[in-house]
Amino acid sequence: MSSGSNLIFKGLYIVAWIIFVGLSIEAGGLMVNFIFTIYKPEFVQNLYQELDLSEIYNRSEWAFFSIYSFILTIAILKAHLFYIVIRLMHKFDFAKPFNRFVSKRITEISYYTFSIGILSYIARQIAENIHHKGFATYKLNEFFADSQAFILMAAVIYIIASIFKRGIELQTENDLTI
Repeated sequence: MSSGSNLIFKGLYIVAWIIFVGLSIEAGGLMVNFIFTIYKPEFVQNLYQELDLSEIYNRSEWAFFSIYSFILTIAILKAHLFYIVIRLMHKFDFAKPFNRFVSKRITEISYYTFSIGILSYIARQIAENIHHKGFATYKLNEFFADSQAFILMAAVIYIIASIFKRGIELQTENDLTI
C-alpha cells in the first residue's frame, strides 16, 4: 500500500473514532435526558439537545416510551455501528484483504445499517401518527430524517459484503491450487 493511501486510511480511522465518540456521547446524553424527563422534568430544558418530551409523557406514557425507546435504540445502534467499523479498520490487513473477519464485519455493518434505517422509518411513522393526534413532535425529525439513506446504504454495503465473500472463495481456491 502506498504511503498516500496509508495516510488516508489512518485519517479515516481517526475520523471513525471521532464519530464513534460523538455518537456515544449522544447516546449517553439521550439516556440522561430520558431519566430526567421522568424524574425531574423541570431540568430538561438545560440538558443535552433540549429534548423535552415531558408534554408527550404527561398526555400519554405509551407514546412517550415508544418514541423515546426508538430514539435511544437508534442512537445506541449508530454508536455500535461505528464500533464495528473501528474494529474492522483496526484489524484490516491490506496484504490479505479478503478474509473471514473482514467479510463478517462488513456483513454485520450492513445488517446494523439496515436495522437503523428500518427503525428510523418506523419511528418516523409513529411520530407522524401521534402528531396527527395533537402531540408536538417537531423536535423529533432530526432523529428519524435519514431512514431512507440508511436503507440504501445498507443495500450497497451488503453488495460489497457479497463481493468480499466471493473474493474469499476465490482466494481460498487460489491458495489451494498453488
